Amino acid sequence: MRRISILGLLFGLVVLLAACSSEEPAATEATTTEPEVAEPETPEPEAPEPDPTENGTTEPDTVAGFSGFQGGEDGVLRVGFVYVGPVGDAGWTYRHDVGRQDLEAALGDRVETTFIESVEEGASAERVFEDLARDGHHLIFGTSFGYMESMVEVAERYPDVVFMHATGFMTAPNLGTYFHRDEQGKYLEGMAAGGTSESGQIGYVAAFPIPDAIRRINAFTLGAQSINPDATVQVVWTSSWFDPPGETEAANSLIDSGIDVLAQDIDGPATGQAAEERGALWAGFNSDMSHFAPEAWLTATVWDWGPTYIMTAEQVWDGTWESGSYFGTLSDGGMFMAPFGPSVDSGLRENIEVTRLMIEAGEFDPLTGEIRDQDGQVRYADGETLTLEERLTMDFFVEGVIGSPGG
Repeated sequence: MRRISILGLLFGLVVLLAACSSEEPAATEATTTEPEVAEPETPEPEAPEPDPTENGTTEPDTVAGFSGFQGGEDGVLRVGFVYVGPVGDAGWTYRHDVGRQDLEAALGDRVETTFIESVEEGASAERVFEDLARDGHHLIFGTSFGYMESMVEVAERYPDVVFMHATGFMTAPNLGTYFHRDEQGKYLEGMAAGGTSESGQIGYVAAFPIPDAIRRINAFTLGAQSINPDATVQVVWTSSWFDPPGETEAANSLIDSGIDVLAQDIDGPATGQAAEERGALWAGFNSDMSHFAPEAWLTATVWDWGPTYIMTAEQVWDGTWESGSYFGTLSDGGMFMAPFGPSVDSGLRENIEVTRLMIEAGEFDPLTGEIRDQDGQVRYADGETLTLEERLTMDFFVEGVIGSPGG
């Protein structure tokens, strides 16, 4: 998904987080200089470059019209990245920046990258995209759902620049979108939560009520209910992608209500640290954050953006890029599951692994009916699978979720 169309997001003061290993960055305050980012402690599997012709990972409605990379004065492909959060969030933006570094390593002196972090959605984002295009960048990535309208506007003014928008759905001759079916990973996270919660009451700290977040919460809930049919998931919205104090407060409020497992749809590890302190369990998101709360840790969906960035840059370089919507899966290497924590016993691990293999083989889709909403109404009949459009516009919570999908 990503991010919400709301102007002027406030990013709270960042509290330096304890328990950070030397291998992965701590969640730090937003800066305007480029920090060094270490690889996570747990070695990550090498992922093949995703092939947009396989696994049903792209939609066929491509839009022709971009003339291709013209080479510039020195033959270097200049690539800009616009991040919604700080690189030091240890999650969403951190993983995008790892992908940027993978791009530099793969293309060497053929590519030059720039990144700008903590860019607010709206007018501020539009100015940043405009500046990057005017300054000679040939390919520009935006990593927030809320950048969509800004990118459409700037792309129209710079038809010879390629724009790629993470999590959006609007395209143009020189504007494409990219994301992954993260509901696949969230379903597996939910299985881990449902199988470890003694009370059957699970809490979920989320940022904004956008379709991507709603889809993930629903998939997580369905995964939990596949293990414990009576499981419930209570949602608290924080109205920020990265606000450690607010996330800690939300997590503690959920634990105070009797919840013993937490999950998240936010970028940093504060939720997990609160769980660790209070004796609860935690399913993370975006990266392997296990070292922040090793006893609470269950697992998480981890992004690997490098293959997508490399593939796109190569296509722009050789003139084969076409606008379209790339929507990858667990099987194409763009995301994978982090190692399990100590509370996930061998039987539950085996169950989750079997389900993962079924998803990767295309034998199981987490968003397949029967699916009922919070009011008990059947939204999707038994065996009916949601279309891509229905996933990208989901606006209801499934039965068992406590909270409002409207925020």
